Amino acid sequence: MSEPLPMRVWTFGPAWKFRRLKADSGNVTVLMKSGRGPAGVDSGGRTTIGIIGMLRETDELQRAFQLHQQGRLPEAAALYESLAARNPKNYDALHFLGVIKAAFGQREDAKRLMMRSLSARPVNVAYVENYVNLLAQLGEYDEAAKLCGKTIRATKRTETLSYVLAFSSYRRGRFEDAVTEFKKLLALNPNHGAANNEIAVALSELKRYDEALPYLEKALALDPNSAMALLNKGNIFLLTGRIDEAIGLYKSAIARDGRSHDAHLGLGYAYQNLRHHEDALSAFDKALALKPNLEGAFVGRGNVLLALRRHDEAALAYDRALALDAKSAEAWIGHGNVLLDRQLFEEALVAYDKAVALAGELATAWNGRANALSALTRYEEAFAAFDKVFRLQPDLEGAEGLRLHMKMRICNWDKLESERTSLIEAVRRGRLHTPPLPFLSVSASPADQFRCARTWTAKRYAAKPEWQGESHRHDKIRIAYVSGDFRQHPVAWLTAGMFENHDKSKFEVTAISFGSKDSSDIRQRLEAAFDNFIDVGVLSPERVAERIRQERIDVLIDLAGHTQFGGLSVFARRPAPVQVAYLGYPGTTGADFVDYLIADHRIIPESDRHFYTEKIVYLPDTFQPNDVTRAIPDAVQTRAQFGLPDSGFVFCCFNNNYKILPEIFDCWMRLLRRVEGSVLWLPEDNAAAARNLRKEAAARGIDAARLIFSQRLPTLGEHLARHRLADLFLDTLPYNAHTTASDALWAGLPVLTQTGETYAGRVATSVLNAIGLPELVVQTLEQYEAMAVDLATDHDKLAAIRAKLAANRLSKPLFDTRTFTRNIEHAYATMFERHLSGLPPDHIDLRS
Repeated sequence: MSEPLPMRVWTFGPAWKFRRLKADSGNVTVLMKSGRGPAGVDSGGRTTIGIIGMLRETDELQRAFQLHQQGRLPEAAALYESLAARNPKNYDALHFLGVIKAAFGQREDAKRLMMRSLSARPVNVAYVENYVNLLAQLGEYDEAAKLCGKTIRATKRTETLSYVLAFSSYRRGRFEDAVTEFKKLLALNPNHGAANNEIAVALSELKRYDEALPYLEKALALDPNSAMALLNKGNIFLLTGRIDEAIGLYKSAIARDGRSHDAHLGLGYAYQNLRHHEDALSAFDKALALKPNLEGAFVGRGNVLLALRRHDEAALAYDRALALDAKSAEAWIGHGNVLLDRQLFEEALVAYDKAVALAGELATAWNGRANALSALTRYEEAFAAFDKVFRLQPDLEGAEGLRLHMKMRICNWDKLESERTSLIEAVRRGRLHTPPLPFLSVSASPADQFRCARTWTAKRYAAKPEWQGESHRHDKIRIAYVSGDFRQHPVAWLTAGMFENHDKSKFEVTAISFGSKDSSDIRQRLEAAFDNFIDVGVLSPERVAERIRQERIDVLIDLAGHTQFGGLSVFARRPAPVQVAYLGYPGTTGADFVDYLIADHRIIPESDRHFYTEKIVYLPDTFQPNDVTRAIPDAVQTRAQFGLPDSGFVFCCFNNNYKILPEIFDCWMRLLRRVEGSVLWLPEDNAAAARNLRKEAAARGIDAARLIFSQRLPTLGEHLARHRLADLFLDTLPYNAHTTASDALWAGLPVLTQTGETYAGRVATSVLNAIGLPELVVQTLEQYEAMAVDLATDHDKLAAIRAKLAANRLSKPLFDTRTFTRNIEHAYATMFERHLSGLPPDHIDLRS
């Protein structure tokens, strides 16, 4: 999420610098000393003026200068005004009357008077310097820059003209021009402290941080106590991920200027980046105490409160920011994030659209929009939004991977291989370019997937452990499952029977449910299956962990991992003595705070254990639970209902569209070419995917009409029933069928798979072996294609496979829910016994 950093590190204030004024039309020449403050007035309200010689002027003008020098500004102004009234060409009187008007805040009057004074001939550069400073004060940067350039070309370059020209360029967003002008100023005076500081700011806007730092070092060498330079250096370190160093610099800036609200603001964002939420809130509060109308501090507070899942307070903070600045894109992004976290996706999209309208080049606004569109399954629009994010800010956390994932969801394979390679290389360099889940379908390497998860987890999940080593002893082992998917979701469909079959005489079973709640039959069934069903809604991870501690849970099981509603932020707080990853995420969490991962020897061979931070617990037969009570309606469905031909072989794959990659699709198209009259039946996740796959089929010489797409059905039962209309389920790689594989087998449809190199690519191998059909598991794509053709053209061979599947369906381990539950209970008991014995986690093999 974008944070409004205090990068406006200097506020342009008038720096009235008067040089020698040429004698003209009887006027005097004076030397005005350089001064900072409103209209050349120092903190005491006195204008710094020195008369350097007797010049040809009336006694009245000389008296006016004396009064001006003494700080008697009203009297001086009266004399200047009298002189100007009598002699409209008395440019000194006009000009210094304008200076006094500016000192009193009458800037429009000052502008009018000082503009008249520019009529002096020859051009008085000092007058121009004062005037362009005033224009900058008024925010008239175009006019200021134009006059600076004209004067430089006509007369000479001065420090003041260069300074105002550079600043005006910066204010207009012309950062390259600002850098050029600041460099010209530094050529005049390398020791110009403000220019060294401010060129670093302009370079930072261009993300040229390495180039900016030497200028800040120079500014600090000139003034080691410059709170501004320390602040800017801290900002650069924050933006480049050097968070601890940034914190030190912000604290140094505060030590030198305790009233620097920007330093407190930056400190708040640094602490937020480290997820030190209380420290961040304290820093934002200090910034607001110094400047109550600091919009960025309210945005910062909102961001922290959102991270704590304190949604109402976060929304209020964003409202306060918008009350100060209705055009705050960051505040609208914050509102969108609150709504997204509450799963109010349409409302979130409205908020993000407002942010985009205000700041069309702000990557985080587009990122929020992309996330909302993705949640609404508007994948083609989501890809366009993520594409915009990636063009604006390629290194934004997760952006490259999410963009590629949306592209794969719509089966847009343009430059796919080069983009997959780019993402894999980024992961190997330790970049946070992708969340772990989308990466599973990008890389077929367990080593790469391990690096991705390890890097992501180290960055995002860090918290003080709540469990301090004490042991719980109860009459029953207390186990708790944590998930946001206790609803209509594949995880719920797989696990419902297991929950119902737990031995309640030995285990007290709790559900920790967060996220959305639906009114589905499966939800009601799950609520009834547990001893305790605790709906924590959208409580913060801290509050959820605290609740788990209160329940004195012995073994805590995460059913989601790195999926959308994962519970790793809770597990990072270590609320239980034994913490386990299971089922929902097919890979390592990469987390030191997860002790075990439940698997079987087919999805994680012993030779691959080093790709997992967890110790592996091997179940007999298969890791996947299944619900034997899932009913398949007897109502007759016809091929015509789904647009399938009445005759001909029907290949199908009901995996998500993003799992379909060009290599496997090439094979499928060869199958259609080799098996006359065959069709390929696929789910239509989105219209764009169907359109692109038809285009890809045509490009391979296959009639696009041979690809049949069907949308989701209202109930799981109807979906299971339609499997009976297909002849063979074709699996994908590197990301296999998981729940879809067991769905097909439960419905009596054979599944053909190729064993991959990763957990995600070996699940179908596990379930096929657990149902006694290892002959449907192949090792190469050539074997896969040959077997598919064989089964499609040899009716007897396919019939034998289907008969074997029917015979094994209720006799083999895959759908033996009760035995599976006893196996996993044995695993929980073994883990907990090791803990009670004082033994550290270790690999556990429960195979007989």
